[in-house]
Amino acid sequence: MAAVSYVDATCLYSGNPTPAVDALNLDIHDGEFMVLVGPSGSGKSTALRMLAGLEDVATGEIRIAEADLSHKPPKDRDIAMVFQNYALYPHMSVAENMGFALKLNGVAKPEREQKVLEAARLLDLEAYLDRKPKALSGGQRQRVAMGQAIVREPSVFLMDEPLSNLDAKLRVETRANIAALQARLGTTTVYVTHDQVEAMTMGDRVAVLKDGVLQQCDTPRALYERPANAFVAGFIGSPAMNVRTAPLVPGGAKLGNIVVPLDRAITEAAHHAGLSEVMLGVRPEAFTIAAGGPLKLEVKLVEELGADAYVYGSLLGDEASVKPFTVRCSGRMSPRIGEILDLEVHPGGEHAFNPETGLRIG
Repeated sequence: MAAVSYVDATCLYSGNPTPAVDALNLDIHDGEFMVLVGPSGSGKSTALRMLAGLEDVATGEIRIAEADLSHKPPKDRDIAMVFQNYALYPHMSVAENMGFALKLNGVAKPEREQKVLEAARLLDLEAYLDRKPKALSGGQRQRVAMGQAIVREPSVFLMDEPLSNLDAKLRVETRANIAALQARLGTTTVYVTHDQVEAMTMGDRVAVLKDGVLQQCDTPRALYERPANAFVAGFIGSPAMNVRTAPLVPGGAKLGNIVVPLDRAITEAAHHAGLSEVMLGVRPEAFTIAAGGPLKLEVKLVEELGADAYVYGSLLGDEASVKPFTVRCSGRMSPRIGEILDLEVHPGGEHAFNPETGLRIG
């Protein structure tokens, strides 16, 4: 087991003056499941590859168990990596694939077989040990790739979008299995994904990156309830938070045809910063459809999801070019296109951000 630390770690690619990862500072606790998440090009996979030794650290350090491994080769880092393409040898059986790294390291056959069998039991692969990868499903192949990592008993597991090749239903099932397995093994794990739902459901903590810069690192609940800036607010949560510029008026911020009350600390901080408007954020689930509700929304599209429905529409007074507003409601009462909904905003459901810096206010 081992803690991992990025200390001002920067990665530069040849010919590109902009760092792929820019002065990353991140501490990952011993035994923690840390998820790196962000859009394409955010630097999350590069950060993982720096830890694996597959990308050079231009400046700064990467430490595992207090030791600076920034410039050591991958084989000397006591890590095991699981890739999205499984990286299995097609001519070898499941057992041979799982034990191959041990064989290269000179582990005796009886010990090797014992470790493979133990991992197979953990992963429910005992019945498949004699099969070749082509005879397995995508989910089974991913479990074999996990087995390759487990038998090595590394200090740190690294996982680079390991579920991206699976269908939606299998992704849900496999992510639950991976999270449960990690909790059982207690091995420090760094997991990369672009899927924020995957990040929120798996990680002890989640680090959100954008353009190579760490935006916020916290528990999934804290990221959801107190996003540090407008980017995190819009990225974490599904559907995304509604964020739009709203002028400050007596009593709060004007949204559509109503004034949304703001906490006194928010208004005081905004006025102290000389702001006449804020970026107001309200999550889709922070609304209630109520007859006579003050906020009016014209329905443009309805997505039926069974138990829930997502309603996309225009607020009263919106211009045609303004991004649609999203409201989550019960699937039993989903409205019709063209209908005008009466909405109320849950008290305390609002978030405010500085329109100049994007940082949270209050």
